Amino acid sequence: MKQKAWIRRICAALIAFTILPLTAAAPLEEGVPVEITSPAALLMEAETGTVIFEKNADEQRPVASVTKLMTLLLVFEELEAGRIALEDPVTVSAQAAAQIGSQALLDGGATYPLKDLVKATIIASANDAAYALAEHLAGSESDFASLMNARAAELGLSNTVYVNCTGLPVEGQHTTARDVATLSCAMCAHEEYFTYGAIWMDTLNHPGGRVTDLTNTNRLVRFYDGCDGLKTGSADDSKYCLSATATKNGMRLIAVVLGAGASQTRFNEARAMLDYGFGGYKRVSLLQSGERLGQSVKVKLGLQDQVEAAVGSGLSMLLKLGQEKQLSIEVELPEEVEAPIRAGDTLGVVRVKLGDHVIAKLPAVAATDVGMPGLIEGFLMLMRSWR
Repeated sequence: MKQKAWIRRICAALIAFTILPLTAAAPLEEGVPVEITSPAALLMEAETGTVIFEKNADEQRPVASVTKLMTLLLVFEELEAGRIALEDPVTVSAQAAAQIGSQALLDGGATYPLKDLVKATIIASANDAAYALAEHLAGSESDFASLMNARAAELGLSNTVYVNCTGLPVEGQHTTARDVATLSCAMCAHEEYFTYGAIWMDTLNHPGGRVTDLTNTNRLVRFYDGCDGLKTGSADDSKYCLSATATKNGMRLIAVVLGAGASQTRFNEARAMLDYGFGGYKRVSLLQSGERLGQSVKVKLGLQDQVEAAVGSGLSMLLKLGQEKQLSIEVELPEEVEAPIRAGDTLGVVRVKLGDHVIAKLPAVAATDVGMPGLIEGFLMLMRSWR
């Protein structure tokens, strides 16, 4: 890619990080650098939300059981809020037990700990378990779907509509590769998810003594180093779909593949996407909020003669390998400010440059308070200034 094009796309990523929703930024790559035969795909860095490349990322499509990512997100948000607990008993209704497709073979009328239903939903993509969770949280699947759509709106999933909690084919339910990636980022923020997401094989013990074997539908959990989630989906209308996530060298990537013609194709293409991202990019934490800049500004009529400057907001960004060597920082501060000064007051500006180009501007702020002197202190300071 030409240097000017690269600069434009880094600028877009940084502007998105500091001002706009992250997923609104242009992808860092203009085309699709690996062979993707599936109709839609997207590769994203999870922490900053930076899109590395995409293919038909805003095309509305059914995604089958990838839908369960929203079901699970709502469950984990309720868990973290303390409104439900993993040990809560959940009674499985006849409607839940009757769900078709992937199942954990739950007994209708039986009671299971909530954590077992979460485990079965994540590992085995169990429709009966997902339905039972939805009923437990909202009373009915339709009411739960309303919660799903409300949360989608909050996350900015503008091309997503949910009708059910399982992803079973139904008219009007759809999403996009971009929305799935954004949802996956939100899911990755919940560490408890990976307690289950990284499991390849497990069992579910039923109250009556039966045991169901659970095998993860995401083959990359076993066959791709660092993969610990997220969700597969397959149906006649959606074909084969996958949102996969993996971590290497402190960076988490999310690869979304929708509409693959064969099951193995989605895994192969997600693997190629992840390999490309890990092989060519790194996340750089350039500045931390409150980090001292090693420069000070004179203070007029203050209890201290000067105030140290700090960066007002942090900056983390995605760069191609080797690009970090071209980064530099310029700090512009006034010669003097007047007391009183409060910690966090803006003093000047920090410019982040890639080569000769400014790619981000951050506030330079006062690191500490500097008050004004009282009457006696002011008089003594005035006397000293006359000597």
